[in-house]
Amino acid sequence: MKKECVAMLLAGGQGSRLKALTRHVAKPAVPFGGKYRIIDFPLSNCVNSGIDTVGVLTQYRPLELNSYIGNGQPWDLDRSDGGVHILPPYLGENEQGSWYKGTANAIFQNINFIDQYDPDYVLILSGDHIYKMDYADMLAQHKRTGADLTIAVQEVSMEEATRMGIMNCDEEGRVYEFEEKPAKPKSNLASMGIYIFTWSKLRKYLIADEKDPDSSNDFGKNIIPTMLQKKESLHVYRFAGYWRDVGTIDSLWEANMDMLDVDSGVHLFDEDWPILARTPIQPPHCVGAEGKIIDSLVTGGCLVDGEVERSVLFHSVTVEPGASVRYSILMPGAVVKAGAKINYSIIAEGAVIESGAVVGAVPEKDGPLNIAVVASDIKVGKNATVAPAAMVTKNVKEGGKA
Repeated sequence: MKKECVAMLLAGGQGSRLKALTRHVAKPAVPFGGKYRIIDFPLSNCVNSGIDTVGVLTQYRPLELNSYIGNGQPWDLDRSDGGVHILPPYLGENEQGSWYKGTANAIFQNINFIDQYDPDYVLILSGDHIYKMDYADMLAQHKRTGADLTIAVQEVSMEEATRMGIMNCDEEGRVYEFEEKPAKPKSNLASMGIYIFTWSKLRKYLIADEKDPDSSNDFGKNIIPTMLQKKESLHVYRFAGYWRDVGTIDSLWEANMDMLDVDSGVHLFDEDWPILARTPIQPPHCVGAEGKIIDSLVTGGCLVDGEVERSVLFHSVTVEPGASVRYSILMPGAVVKAGAKINYSIIAEGAVIESGAVVGAVPEKDGPLNIAVVASDIKVGKNATVAPAAMVTKNVKEGGKA
């Protein structure tokens, strides 16, 4: 059972900034890109990087995520000597037990799981980022430099740096300072929340951190600053590819729109680095005599008799005659009835937009996005109006406003 590297994927976040979209599911289970879920990207990265043992730490509304992952077969992680494992919080013998209190505490509670594989290294990942990364390259650098911790970073604008965790390092990439959302950042190397630790070292810090009653039990707030204070060897791994944190409505919408851009950096047709997923078997999508699809992603089981432009349609979506969908995301099973108009919106799974309704609006030039969101299993009544930036979580009456 010896493994060189084990991945631990933090997937228990509530995703409160996604608001209506995470009322019933954890953020990593939110549909993305027409046929995927957010968690498909880190899981696929693991397999493509040769890491075949992954612990998925769940907590908030885990049912759908657990069912989706299943035995890991779509990602070739249905293995007897590793594979994927769902790791919720648990109550041990003679222990009080608790929810995961922070990112570091989540790993601490699963020390026994990691120990059974006796790894040399542990890869810590977030379940809510969209990117392709070869973790094997990052691990090779970690070993080459003899680091105790390697942190993936990406260059951002100095304005963005004020909202992120910033790593200050020397010319050799060794970190000497970590700043959390600095008002005046000294560099633009932002942490991506992707870490490789030497396990023997991390294990000691996790145990010590758990004993500290004042700790937040968090990697960014506690473990990394403590390791810096103790003069441990921390290095950055510079990543120049596409990466996006889809933790907000706007960023989720933007990342979906990026899927339509061949130059965005996320190449869905890359046979050497496929993004794998558990997808339902559906018939081919059908475009009716009055249907029109322009610059969009449309997946299986969709019936399009209206007009779809610059949009992402998940499986089993219906767009009836005279309806229009522009710059929007329609999640599985959404229905847009005759004459309805959808602009700059996210329509969640199973929602119904009745005839003549108008959801969202085209933003003003250089103005904010103001993405409208209709939550799952909601009905927007006939001739109703959903304003830009609205978060619809209950049925809207016919001719009403939301």
